[in-house]
Amino acid sequence: MKYRFASRMEKTPRSFIREILKVTLDPEIISFGGGLPNPALFPVEALVEAARDVLTEDGMSALQYSTTEGYLPLREYIATRYLKRTGLSLSPENILITNGSQQCLDLIGKVFINKEDPVAIERPGYLGAIQAFSLYEPEFHDVPLLEDGPDTEILSQVLERYSPKLFYGVPNFQNPSGISYSGEKRHEVAEILSEHDTLFIEDDAYGELRFRGEDLPLVSSYLPGQGVVTGSFSKIIAPGMRMGWIAAPPEVSEQVVTAKQASDLHSNYLTQRIIYKFLTDNDLDLHIRHIREVYRHQRDIMVTMIEETFPPDVTITRPDGGMFLWATLPPGFSTMDLFHIAIKENVAFVPGDPFYTSDNGSNTMRLNYSNSDEERIVEGITRLSKAIRMMLKN
Repeated sequence: MKYRFASRMEKTPRSFIREILKVTLDPEIISFGGGLPNPALFPVEALVEAARDVLTEDGMSALQYSTTEGYLPLREYIATRYLKRTGLSLSPENILITNGSQQCLDLIGKVFINKEDPVAIERPGYLGAIQAFSLYEPEFHDVPLLEDGPDTEILSQVLERYSPKLFYGVPNFQNPSGISYSGEKRHEVAEILSEHDTLFIEDDAYGELRFRGEDLPLVSSYLPGQGVVTGSFSKIIAPGMRMGWIAAPPEVSEQVVTAKQASDLHSNYLTQRIIYKFLTDNDLDLHIRHIREVYRHQRDIMVTMIEETFPPDVTITRPDGGMFLWATLPPGFSTMDLFHIAIKENVAFVPGDPFYTSDNGSNTMRLNYSNSDEERIVEGITRLSKAIRMMLKN
């Protein structure tokens, strides 16, 4: 049998991170590769109680089919929290509950991207977005990230020359770089976008994880009718529940709901009810403060170890939140080659190449600090430093 697959599959990369996770199943390997929250912070007991209460009090309803848009009280909670945290006013009617924020990206691709449509994306960019959008065969146009956010001169040039339908960005603690847009840069990006018919796709998956500095407004708060915000409970409750959301202008929401109906009818209704019960019965702010404290400590340990053990010509970002930092090695250095040496030293990371859609970042790598305790960070960075120095000698 000759399988006649759609041509789009040839242009869609496999997730390098998913492949790395297979390699790192060996318990001897210390992995900084996956974008995994720390499982010690999952509120297991509170979720057990929430699930028991939902099933006991309203089990027949919670186990039934539901609306595509999702559980209204949960959508109202999300809207209220955005207003409280960022000042952004969202209508619950325009919030759609999804199967994690990754489904948001797929739905956006479905309703906007035709083959060879121009799409702007940060460089380096989030691998999950690159993979999700690639299914629809766009033409990517990269906008380099500087220390304070996108290079706005390049952004202006891309918008003027290509008029992309979308600009996808992660303003808070970007995956993979850990970079955040400054307050000034958020205003500047919004001002530039407002002069063009380009929709800003604002991925806010990490926005609650700030452990240094003050929260900043979402870029979409300066772009009424021109911003789509996506979010996730994966980073603040648990990723295994696969629950996220998309907040969009009414015309966009209508199309996204139609696309989701064709995809899966609705997201897991029981999980929506359990999450809502958890949120209303527990102090989410207290829970998030604990996550922030742990991640701040783990980030600080990793940065300190890198400063003490890596060669001096390796540079890193120093994120104020989130789960990742980004390392740049000397020009000509291949982190793909380093990966294989590091695995022999029982330590893993993600090489930079998969985070680029054009010219690659062969001398860069992403390191996750959220899923390792202090002891494993110290030992893992020591091993990685050894691998780097071994490669530099060759």
